[in-house]
Amino acid sequence: MALTYGFIGLGHLGRHLAGSLVRAGFTVVVNDLDPDNAKELVAAGARFAADPQAVAEIADAVITCLPSPKVSERVLTGERGILKGLKSGATWIEMSTLDEQEVLRLGKIAADAGVRMLEAPVTGGVHLAASGEITVIIGGDEDLYDQHLPAFQAMGKRIFRAGPLGKAAVIKVITNMLAFIHLIATGEALMLAKKGGIDLTDAFNIIKASSGNSFVHETEGQVILNGSYNINFTMDLAVKDLGFALGFGREFGVPLDLASHAMQTFIRARSAYGGDAWSSQVVKLLEDAVGSDLRASGFPAEL
Repeated sequence: MALTYGFIGLGHLGRHLAGSLVRAGFTVVVNDLDPDNAKELVAAGARFAADPQAVAEIADAVITCLPSPKVSERVLTGERGILKGLKSGATWIEMSTLDEQEVLRLGKIAADAGVRMLEAPVTGGVHLAASGEITVIIGGDEDLYDQHLPAFQAMGKRIFRAGPLGKAAVIKVITNMLAFIHLIATGEALMLAKKGGIDLTDAFNIIKASSGNSFVHETEGQVILNGSYNINFTMDLAVKDLGFALGFGREFGVPLDLASHAMQTFIRARSAYGGDAWSSQVVKLLEDAVGSDLRASGFPAEL
């Protein structure tokens, strides 16, 4: 029997993930604090429900994609939360980026209510979520992974099971930590090239073809050169995720010199440009410091 999925949290990322489920033919019930975020999904065939409990009462499994652990817990346990609506034995799939201990704590709350949890954070960028090609990292029991694998395959191109509950959170935070470090590095590299008299388009392409290339350079480098900085990921989220990484460093006894420096740089950028500024605008700190921007023609405003 085909499963009905609930999807709560239709922000920059969630609306694309839910849209992939709808396009793949799944029955999908959606909810967001802003009903306007659901309009395109409803037009494509999804059903809108008034609150998380109403979603859960219809769905066999509920997916959440939310901005913070506090919001995830509120959606899970609130007065009209999903635990009030899910049947015993149903599944909660958390696609938000959370700390390992938060995943385990919330998973126990769900289990005590008879609900099983999978974590399924994604990585690769919102543009890959839009095309159904994002990477999905699963943590949780293998039988649940198998049960919901068709839904994950509808949302993403590369699917990994990282181990038991909590382990997907660890590796997802690690990948984000690397991305933020690479972002600062590509800004420094491009500025050094410009000051060294290299055309920025040439610099971008040469770095892309070099041993110094990174996924971040290939993607975020383009919206930096365009000047939009728009990767649909905010400073607040970057600082949150770097905080998780540094917490792991303390817990596991691993010194994280580069991540610590990146955290301070992102805190400065958030102070300068605001928590809602795109995270790639961290490079503007360097542009402002040297009085020179990193603009080149022919690059997209959004990936």
